[in-house]
Amino acid sequence: MARKLAESNHKGHIWTMLHTPSEIAADLGRRIQHRRLAMNLTQVDAASRAGVSYRTWRRLEAEGKASIDDLVRAAVALRCEQDLFVLFPEPVASSMDALLEQKRITERTAPKRRRRAASRATS
Repeated sequence: MARKLAESNHKGHIWTMLHTPSEIAADLGRRIQHRRLAMNLTQVDAASRAGVSYRTWRRLEAEGKASIDDLVRAAVALRCEQDLFVLFPEPVASSMDALLEQKRITERTAPKRRRRAASRATS
């Protein structure tokens, strides 16, 4: 059920929320349940594969409530962890200056690669 809950002006953009967080969580729970059933797994089996308690798995399906760690474990157990990587895409740059700023931020926050010293061969 799509609902227009909030409209506010934020830096020239109008943000609208079509679903409440509870609706989104409940929908995720249903999706997890459908995926589990399609894989012919019981809740006990799925919980065991994910390394979470049966109670946690049951709550995840029924209410869509879990920690991020539990959600990731469920995705791995149901073989759809690759879909998690598209959840929060980088924002699209609105100008060349914004693109360069994004690049600078990425370079600052990216882990530094360490060079390994070349091993010396002794003869």
